[in-house]
Amino acid sequence: MSELHIINHPLITHKLSIMRNRKTGSKDFRELLNEIAMLMGYELTRDLPLEDVQIETPITKMTAKMVAGKKLAIVPILRAGLGMVDGLQSLVPVAKVGHIGLYRDPETHKPVEYYCKLPADIEERIVILVDPMLATGGSAVDALTKLKDHGCKHIRFMCLVAAPEGVAAVQAAHPDVDIFAAALDDHLNEHAYIVPGLGDAGDRIFGTM
Repeated sequence: MSELHIINHPLITHKLSIMRNRKTGSKDFRELLNEIAMLMGYELTRDLPLEDVQIETPITKMTAKMVAGKKLAIVPILRAGLGMVDGLQSLVPVAKVGHIGLYRDPETHKPVEYYCKLPADIEERIVILVDPMLATGGSAVDALTKLKDHGCKHIRFMCLVAAPEGVAAVQAAHPDVDIFAAALDDHLNEHAYIVPGLGDAGDRIFGTM
């Protein structure tokens, strides 16, 4: 069964509280999201395998440890997921980036796909799918299905704020995909927004409120 990992480091919790404040502007919101993504990425990649390599320091030769195995790919769900890419790439600059475009139908609250562009070798990589909000779970479920359709077998989903309904939806549809979040909020309201949440992440990132 998929596991939910809440990364509630004090710095993450502090920055998230500032992001939740309706008075926080787009510039600060974007910067904080980038910082939290980097902090969460540190924890999310904690179990990457290491291998021995031979190097020479200014003093002597030695056997050192470096990341081994599969390479990484970062795939944001457009558009809000873009705000988390730079933070992760600052940790893993060589990671390739794909994009999946989904928007939520305002009437049905169901995701509608409009774009998908992934690295050619995506099936060989550990994929980190990112979206700030896990609300109904529809977009995450569809994006995960799309990744699996492209042969991906090692996927992790990272979000900022999750609702119990979204977590349940992802776990039911993709029990092999672990979820990493900075906070698990209370519930969804009648408009399928997370409560207490932080509003529409895309609007707050790009100033389109």
